[in-house]
Amino acid sequence: MKRQNRYWEISGVIFDIENREKTITDLEEKVNDPNLWDNPDQAQTLLKKLSNEKEIVKEWNHYKKELDDLLVLLELSNEDDSSDIIKEIDRESEKLLQKIKGLEMRGIMSEPEDSKNAILTIHPGAGGTESQDWAEMLMRMYLRWADQNGFKNEVLDLLPGEEAGIKSVTIEITGAFAYGYLKAENGVHRLVRISPFDASGRRHTSFASVFVVPEVDEEIEIEINPNDLRIDTYRASGAGGQHVNRTDSAVRITHIPTNIVVTCQNERSQHKNKANALKILKARLYQKKLEEEQVKKQKLEDSKTGISWGNQIRSYVFHPYNMVKDHRTDFETSDIQSVMDGDIDGFIHEFLLNRIKDEK
Repeated sequence: MKRQNRYWEISGVIFDIENREKTITDLEEKVNDPNLWDNPDQAQTLLKKLSNEKEIVKEWNHYKKELDDLLVLLELSNEDDSSDIIKEIDRESEKLLQKIKGLEMRGIMSEPEDSKNAILTIHPGAGGTESQDWAEMLMRMYLRWADQNGFKNEVLDLLPGEEAGIKSVTIEITGAFAYGYLKAENGVHRLVRISPFDASGRRHTSFASVFVVPEVDEEIEIEINPNDLRIDTYRASGAGGQHVNRTDSAVRITHIPTNIVVTCQNERSQHKNKANALKILKARLYQKKLEEEQVKKQKLEDSKTGISWGNQIRSYVFHPYNMVKDHRTDFETSDIQSVMDGDIDGFIHEFLLNRIKDEK
């Protein structure tokens, strides 16, 4: 139980409940201003922030009550010396710790875009089939993470590899704070393993880049001049049956002023592919705008360095030992299988904690 107590104290500093309650009071005063709705966008933003702050404080108070109940139970166990009560305390305290961690991650997501949906793109590095297989493994990891955490996901664009793996994939992950969590995954991911594609059984190192941007919703105005777009259609490649090989359903959009290029070919309909491509383009332009306006904010485009040795944010070592290590936070685990099955919350949690500490 000591670990939970210490963790509670640390979380209390990060949550700063007294300051959050003051923020709620200030926001309620602004929301009650009759002139607020003269600016509907600002009103919606304030209401969303107020709702989020109230939810965090409400959950905090609920978990604090759970902790108080466990402390009472702990006193009873000291008196009765009951092993059954101690086991129950261990189980319940571990559950409480995980809930506090989840609330803590939401509590430290303070940027307006953190609460939005995420658009995640994976590209393999040099290395052909080996890197393409690694990119597909990462795709599976993020899809499993999304499922486990109650997020919806939709593959907007997928380009399969010739032999195995994928050449690229873009996934829309929908749910509260999807981007706030997944921004921790921006960067190059490195894999070390005995290659299943090498008949000699040699060890290979592969790289893949992960790039995450917040999805643009109705609250955000991103104006795109049609004259600034070059739209090309072409026949989709890779798996998909005869239909995609006979029709020009794939779409490539180039935003000429910024030279941002997005492609979509996953849908059979050219119209749907164009709509998805525009969605991705708006998200990319919004992210570019954020980076220009917020100099102190981590520039995600700058993280898209060469997909190679020395630029990785995380290493996944399958041989000669088992380890996944994040090089930004030094957080690591030897449970590789759980990580590849989507258990990446520990890495995300440590990244967010380090971000908030750096800001202070």
